[in-house]
Amino acid sequence: MTGPVRPADAAGERTEAVLSRLQLLVTRKLDGLLQGDYAGLLPGPGSEAGESREYRPGDDVRRMDWPVTARTTTPHVRRTVADRELETWLAVDLSASLDFGTGRWLKRDVVVAATAALTHLTVRGGNRIGAVIGTGAEPPPTPTRRWRPAPPPPAGPPTLTRVPARSGRREAQALLRAVAHTPLRPGRGDLGALVDLLNRPPRRRGLAVVISDFLAPPAQWGRPLRKLRVRHDVLAIEVVDPRELELPDVGVLPVADPETGQLHEVQTADPRLRRRYAEEAAAQRAANAAEMRAAGAGHLLLRTDRDWLLDMVRFVAAQRHARTRGTTR
Repeated sequence: MTGPVRPADAAGERTEAVLSRLQLLVTRKLDGLLQGDYAGLLPGPGSEAGESREYRPGDDVRRMDWPVTARTTTPHVRRTVADRELETWLAVDLSASLDFGTGRWLKRDVVVAATAALTHLTVRGGNRIGAVIGTGAEPPPTPTRRWRPAPPPPAGPPTLTRVPARSGRREAQALLRAVAHTPLRPGRGDLGALVDLLNRPPRRRGLAVVISDFLAPPAQWGRPLRKLRVRHDVLAIEVVDPRELELPDVGVLPVADPETGQLHEVQTADPRLRRRYAEEAAAQRAANAAEMRAAGAGHLLLRTDRDWLLDMVRFVAAQRHARTRGTTR
């Protein structure tokens, strides 16, 4: 005899069903996109020394092969071979602001989908993948007895979870499930602290990916991102909803901040307000892009109203073309 299905069990079953469909979609559309055992989403030049060739304009002068240059009196550069084993770390932001979406997906769904695509692209040939997951504060304990109304207790620090880097598809699936089953808790997250977890402890050179809506000011996460770029190839995946870029004219619109719970009523019929909102949103996104560019990180924008998988495919193709352009005869 079976008992009633609890809401938590039903939610878990729905999450597993969504993950199964998502993995099938990713496998069907991304297989064959990256050839070779060690190609990643941002294929780098590698670190193992290879053969030398003549210098061409645009080559990195830090790779000059001075002994060969001295013997031949012609500038040569040392080619490198990519490491066969790639270590990828994900910083996955699951703060409460991700629980929003007015397009085909919630922002949280796009984050989980991007994580699934990254695990599929990187977990091959013994490559390892790990993650740090950040969300809001732990919920405060509920008092057993209350004689008079009291203000809510202050929110604690954000919750940060680390999933060790391991190789193998089974471990990659466990990482994906850890991301998909992480509850979104109220309270503000700390994106800077989340990114900084990828800097401690120091790891071998690899790929670091930050997935977030980047609503936190760049001053909070810019410096940890630049520090991360010193040792690793860095990719920033920014998840955006169209209503975060512009407001529709729908009259009085109640708006709630998912991180603080504050409720505001906005008169969207005012064209000046909509224009100011669009200008401020554009300025915020431009500041994010400038900070990522200054850090030397790749920038991939995914929207909830577009085909996220197609955007990822286009980004990978553009990155591979940019990396190989000018390096072959």
